[in-house]
Amino acid sequence: MKTIFDNSTVAELVDRINSLQVHNQAQWGKMNTYQMLKRCTLSEEMFHGNKSYKRLFIGKLFGAMALRGILKDEQPMKKNQPTHPEFKITGTGNFENERKKWIELLQAYDSFSNHDFVHPFFGKMTTEQIGLYIYKHTDHHLTQFGN
Repeated sequence: MKTIFDNSTVAELVDRINSLQVHNQAQWGKMNTYQMLKRCTLSEEMFHGNKSYKRLFIGKLFGAMALRGILKDEQPMKKNQPTHPEFKITGTGNFENERKKWIELLQAYDSFSNHDFVHPFFGKMTTEQIGLYIYKHTDHHLTQFGN
């Protein structure tokens, strides 16, 4: 499976992000392209340890099982999955700035050092799980907007 810790995978994702246009329509869900970019930059900041979010009670019950389900094979993530309330973005902002920020955060995984990461839903994640999940999550949102 692809991982964010592989340079060729990061290059592929960056190409896909660069092909996004502000007017791309979501094939599912309610976000616009800016909101998706912002949501993804917040997620990357969390994985890098720049932001943290309270652990959700339901995640304590089902998080590890859900993560195993997501990572068990190369199938894409399911559409319209729930998201942490703080990742629900409304409004608009600077599309180009968010795109650039997301790319920089993805490229920063070549020096990843947050090995004690605890996800607010999934709980403690290994570095390998983080790599696989980041790829799948990024692929999911790019596919959502036709990239």
